[in-house]
Amino acid sequence: MRYPGTRLRRNRKSEAIRSMVRENQLSPDDFMVPLFITEGENVKDEIPSMPGYFRHSLDRLNYELDEIAELGIRSVLLFVKVPEDKKDNNGTEPLRDDGLMQRAIKHTKENYPDLFVISDVALDPYSSYGHDGIVKNNEIVNDISAELLAKIALSHACAGVDMVAPSDMMDGRIDLIRKKLDQNGYENTGIMAYSVKYASAFYGPFRDALDSAPGFGDKKTYQMDPANSKEALVEARMDIQEGADIIMIKPGQPYLDILKAVSDELEIPVSVYHVSGEYSMIKAAAEKGWLNENEVIMESLISFKRAGASLIVTYFAKQAVKLLNGSK
Repeated sequence: MRYPGTRLRRNRKSEAIRSMVRENQLSPDDFMVPLFITEGENVKDEIPSMPGYFRHSLDRLNYELDEIAELGIRSVLLFVKVPEDKKDNNGTEPLRDDGLMQRAIKHTKENYPDLFVISDVALDPYSSYGHDGIVKNNEIVNDISAELLAKIALSHACAGVDMVAPSDMMDGRIDLIRKKLDQNGYENTGIMAYSVKYASAFYGPFRDALDSAPGFGDKKTYQMDPANSKEALVEARMDIQEGADIIMIKPGQPYLDILKAVSDELEIPVSVYHVSGEYSMIKAAAEKGWLNENEVIMESLISFKRAGASLIVTYFAKQAVKLLNGSK
């Protein structure tokens, strides 16, 4: 019996040939590191539902930023945890010039000017209701919320941020943000739009990290239905028309089909968020000895590149770069 002349295993027989014909590669340039900032001094507070991940006070932030820069990672995505007594339903705290986010942006850009700094633009960390918009009669009001988000984005631009990342899913907010930035001389401040953000059960640990779980109901009236796929393209196209520079898909692996469809269809960079629930599942399974943590991390991350991601937000960024560099 004669085997076919084509034997695909020839190109798999050693790591040398496998690496030579590999279709997708990971590098430090692919990653954005999410950072959780908290008030206080000398705080490095581990998040119980995210083993190995921490909230940092500003005075300790340089320890984290030093390592990120030394690894060759170029971008950080900032989130803040604010005290309960600073939360309300009016968006007062996120507009303060000396607010925690504004101080975090200034600190990072002043000390690490070569890092590309992206800021989360959202109301839920500041909301007494834990929602991404202003609440009236138990309803999240779209237009007032979108106008407030534009003002928040401007305050981040004034603090020196390179790009704002509205994560709220209010209709029309990208248009308002782009106009607000341009009208105030920040036409070069970018927008990474959470255009395709699903109402997912994978966000639980993140909400623990920022104490931002909704105080009533859920977020299904503004985040996308996990059953829908065509709607993702509609959302993405609308945000591009309104001025988005990068499109975000969130969560990651449960929505690889969405990432693939959006990246195939659209011509601007598409990012993906490897969210907290995905991180925590890998950590938990690895702790039990059920999975090889490092191998699963790298397999997960390459799946995003294979599906078309230009950029990956992941809590495993530092660990992944160390693995790429051959260290553990």
